[in-house]
Amino acid sequence: MDFGKFKYQQKKKHHKTHVHHTKIKEVRLRPKTGDHDIEFKVAQARNFLEHKDKVVISVVFRGREMAHVDEGQRVMRAVVTQLEDISKVESGPQQMGRRLSCTLAPR
Repeated sequence: MDFGKFKYQQKKKHHKTHVHHTKIKEVRLRPKTGDHDIEFKVAQARNFLEHKDKVVISVVFRGREMAHVDEGQRVMRAVVTQLEDISKVESGPQQMGRRLSCTLAPR
């Protein structure tokens, strides 16, 4: 048997058995994050979702920002609506202390 042919077949077998393990990636935002920065973070999250990884969107509040939780929820809604074509919401936005987080899974 030709050694080159043997190596090719082994490589094909190995390629078929490769399984992607989903990872959980996090994208952190702040309530005062600018529009262009949000677009950049959404592009990163879209890339993660295309690679079949789950994405946790976190809006972190600091200091007096806790008085304006509605601003953080607005940012969260904007990100989720931009990613709804490629993902589904696994767990909705929920507040845990100073962090508002939401988990998105690939479709």
